[in-house]
Amino acid sequence: MSVSTPAKASGQRIFIQEVGPRDGFQIEGRFIPTGEKIALIDELSLCGLAKIEATSFTSPKAIPALADADEVMRGLRRQPGVVYTALVPNLRGAERALAAGADELNLVMSASETHNLLNLRMTREQSRARLLEVVALAKGAGAALNVSLSCSFGCPMEGEVPPAVVLELAGCFLDQGVGGITLCDTTGMAHPGQVAELCRAFRASFPQAELTVHLHNTRGMGLANALAAVEAGADRFDASLGGLGGCPYAPGATGNVCTEDLVHMLQAMGFRVDVDLPRLLAAARTLPGLLGHDVPGQVLHAGQSLDLHPVPATLAEIRVRALGQA
Repeated sequence: MSVSTPAKASGQRIFIQEVGPRDGFQIEGRFIPTGEKIALIDELSLCGLAKIEATSFTSPKAIPALADADEVMRGLRRQPGVVYTALVPNLRGAERALAAGADELNLVMSASETHNLLNLRMTREQSRARLLEVVALAKGAGAALNVSLSCSFGCPMEGEVPPAVVLELAGCFLDQGVGGITLCDTTGMAHPGQVAELCRAFRASFPQAELTVHLHNTRGMGLANALAAVEAGADRFDASLGGLGGCPYAPGATGNVCTEDLVHMLQAMGFRVDVDLPRLLAAARTLPGLLGHDVPGQVLHAGQSLDLHPVPATLAEIRVRALGQA
């Protein structure tokens, strides 16, 4: 894989979509107070992100950490240009999300039959039928629609998922008027060659569709996979502040690709990423206090690569001694 130089990359815009308030918070054992969720999302809204997945309208019994979805979505201070999306699993969730003012509904099913049965308690065909009912409802309400296909790059029980299966599912929803598809590396099984191949195939099949790539850093390949996706034509990425998140089918796994790490890499390479990185890092610094534990983001701990350190006071003496020995 060739790597773009900053000069080559400078004209290409990359859109960053924050999923931490949903994908990150949903697995936290500690309930984050509603007001603190809203305050964090309001701050993220000022960072230049294209989209924020604010919550999930699932059953409070299933995901108690997001039981306040209605209050969160209604309580946001919305900023122009930011799309506020919510994950919805079914018609009831869609009705709640629309009533609460979600700009977009993000529907989800798995490209893997086994994962879909375990995660959603339905076959893929059952999920497809249920989601098409939601599509019809949302179209009638004028809401934007995205479908996230879990395990697009592999299933921890089945192994590799054939690209043809992923593309067939994507085509089904796009044909029904869905505007965007997210290809999800749900358990971090993907490698850069695989990501590039599927993204190229998607772009060739559906050149007008909005493509988002959702990556996890389970095996340390998250940023490499993101770069491979960019080179294959992807321009939208889900990412999670601080690298929050994870998956119950990858025990001990780290979370999503870290938002600030991804922005740092792409901006350093010269891509146009209209995100205020210092402000984003300031938001990430609030996470340990909010969650009660540290977060895995790298740039948060190490600083930006061009955050230079002061020259030690002993340098002048060292230089004199070195020259004296010459």
